[in-house]
Amino acid sequence: MAHHLENAKDAAGNNASPVLPDEVKNFLIDIDGTITEDVPNEEPERMATCEPFPDALEIMEKWYEEGHIITFFTSRIEAHREVTEAWLKKHNIRYHALLMGKPRGGNYHWIDNHIVRATRFEGKFTDLVTETREIEVFKK
Repeated sequence: MAHHLENAKDAAGNNASPVLPDEVKNFLIDIDGTITEDVPNEEPERMATCEPFPDALEIMEKWYEEGHIITFFTSRIEAHREVTEAWLKKHNIRYHALLMGKPRGGNYHWIDNHIVRATRFEGKFTDLVTETREIEVFKK
């Protein structure tokens, strides 16, 4: 499936940032502690030798094959790009983009004008399911 952005309009009918079709997800996936062991930036020598989690490999490949966009968004710094790209290639992990320098420390609160769905990784990659949860929103 090709990734075709669709034109969008704001409430006033002006052009807005284009959007993906509803059936295409734009996955932003962390690396350390999510698809492999938790390797801190202070130990870059481990980045080349850690092993990916098999369930993560399986699900990410499925998502890629289904036509979703896979982007790695990692706290690894730009100096770790080469070792990270080599590691992804070594393990045949297909992806579309690699974003370095995600802020460290967790407790992320993403604010965006597009739909954002967050899934906290808790030890195993599986198919996603829909559940209702309480969320924080801006007061109207």
